[in-house]
Amino acid sequence: MKAPHPPSAIAAPLHGLRVLDLTTFLSGPFCTQILADLGAEVVKIEAPGGDSSRAIPPHFVRGDSAYFLGINRSKRSVALDLKQGEGIALVRRLIAEADVVVENYRPGVASRMGLDPQQLCTEHPRLVWASISGFGQVGPWRDQPAYDMIVQALSGVMSLTGEVGRPAVRLGIPAGDMVAGMYAAIAINATLAERERTGRGRAIDISMLDCQLAMLSYQSTYALVAGTTPQPQGARHDSIPTYRSFQGGDGRELVVTANTERMWQGLCRALQCPELIADARFASAADRLAQREQLWPLLERAFLARPAADWIAPLQAEGVPVALIKTVPEALQDAREAGREMVLPLRDPRDGTQIDVVGNPIKFVGAQAPAATYPARLGEDAPAVLGDWLQMDATSVQRLARAGVVVGVADADAPAA
Repeated sequence: MKAPHPPSAIAAPLHGLRVLDLTTFLSGPFCTQILADLGAEVVKIEAPGGDSSRAIPPHFVRGDSAYFLGINRSKRSVALDLKQGEGIALVRRLIAEADVVVENYRPGVASRMGLDPQQLCTEHPRLVWASISGFGQVGPWRDQPAYDMIVQALSGVMSLTGEVGRPAVRLGIPAGDMVAGMYAAIAINATLAERERTGRGRAIDISMLDCQLAMLSYQSTYALVAGTTPQPQGARHDSIPTYRSFQGGDGRELVVTANTERMWQGLCRALQCPELIADARFASAADRLAQREQLWPLLERAFLARPAADWIAPLQAEGVPVALIKTVPEALQDAREAGREMVLPLRDPRDGTQIDVVGNPIKFVGAQAPAATYPARLGEDAPAVLGDWLQMDATSVQRLARAGVVVGVADADAPAA
């Protein structure tokens, strides 16, 4: 039996892969940040004014929005004027050197710009081209604009979110964008694995709406199989009446997920309501579901006897999964204390600016994650990227900068300030 290979010092599975990022806002940048966290070299191509998310209020650090800083770490920035022919020509040259291109233009826009995916994949057979759009590259809605809330609404997700009898609400996180970014990253990595076998890449078509539909999970199956229309879930579960939130006597909320017979009985004992175990109305899971409107007031009244936090220990002692509903700052503080590097400090070596962001959830046993870097300033990496990828000398880069094709490059001939 061969001895196992010793773990590598740094977990960077995509080390050596070049990713050209033509995306803006959230779905695409979130995808490419995942690839950067996995070790890929990601070069973000921005317009002369920068990714529009750099300007999203209300929070800014040194001129860049907190929104932008949270999804663009460990990338290099090149700012190009793609309305100029030389700008498009530069992008085409960079594509020729890339392993992966990610874009989230509206379908047809890349082709009209002179970046036709089919043509470029034919010219570069190993290229992996991932397109993220609201409704996909084909279909009746392909030309319609889409944002996170649009696909949450059209997918049925918003109809499930909120309380019965009240207006629908969007999820508190931008799942329409972020789930599409994750599916794109999954598809890219699957295609890269295929390329190892076949030597060929392929084009990938990711629809934000498709991804939201996939997230409907058992609710979609209930609708398809049983012909039902799932209702707003609030903080409850359609199948398990003891899988929901409750309020403690101090007004704070907690959740319990008592989804087995053992947990149901443990819940009753912890709440000091052992008589419910013997109550014929609640004898089985099916009975409890059918009689949930009678059961819930009994449980709600019991939970009011103590502050929410005081229920944690007795429920855990009975093997009932339980958690306080945390605020975002509380959850982040818990993450700091957990020591899993899920709150990540990023320090800008240029002036010492430091921010904290949520880290990479993918952990590799026996190896540490690559060091994350502070998000780049607009266009600052153009000389290095054009030199590394295209062997372009400083004089050529300066000429492009003076012509306005490349933006954010200091003029070597300009007098020092």
